[in-house]
Amino acid sequence: MYSAKPRSMTAGARNVLRSNDSASLWNCTLSPGWTDEESETLRKALMKFGVGNWAKIIESNCLPGKTNAQMNLQLQRLLGQQSTAEFASLHIDPKVVGAKNAKIQGPHIKRKNNCIVNTGGKLSREELKQRVISNREKYQLPDADWKDIVLPKVADPVVTLELKKEDLKRLKLELEKVQECIVKIKGAHPTRIDKLKSNLLSTLNSPQTPGTPTPEPIDKIEPIEEDQDLLLAIELQKEEDAKEKKAC
Repeated sequence: MYSAKPRSMTAGARNVLRSNDSASLWNCTLSPGWTDEESETLRKALMKFGVGNWAKIIESNCLPGKTNAQMNLQLQRLLGQQSTAEFASLHIDPKVVGAKNAKIQGPHIKRKNNCIVNTGGKLSREELKQRVISNREKYQLPDADWKDIVLPKVADPVVTLELKKEDLKRLKLELEKVQECIVKIKGAHPTRIDKLKSNLLSTLNSPQTPGTPTPEPIDKIEPIEEDQDLLLAIELQKEEDAKEKKAC
């Protein structure tokens, strides 16, 4: 008799405890250093890349900073069992297995951190192979369920900080070049700079159109040298552009 393979758990009302559920159902705990969001991302990554394919998960940059060992420990919490090798490379929803394991009861069942602990001897190579085959039949998701999963790309805060530092250095260098240019022009054409400043102040203090708020007088605004330098540079560039147009 054919039985449909289990599909992944959907987000929503089913992911809550019901009166007829086992008392331990959905009681998936987090490993130290994990958040609920990271655990959910790992769950989706396991569905997409397969259990144990840590290299692909790391390359996807969806869980920056997490090591193979850390991901394997959280996988155990999601599965609700210590053994993970029997799901190697399978595209499964670990929560489906975790829900099943949460309902298993009996004196022979031992748990640690809500995970069923291995109590038997080590599986032989053939026994492990048969378990993987069996779990593939029980839990493997259809290709359509995992191929199009989109994982979040979390920016590494260290890398982001370094990029911002580089941007700041670049902006400072550009500002220094502008200031050097203005100093040279001040030395060569002092009256020209004074005229430009006067024009800028007049523009800032000019009457506004009806209905618009009147800005504070220029003498009440604290002068910001870098902003003034930038405005001067813009005006100087406009003059140069005008000269080039006349020469053409």
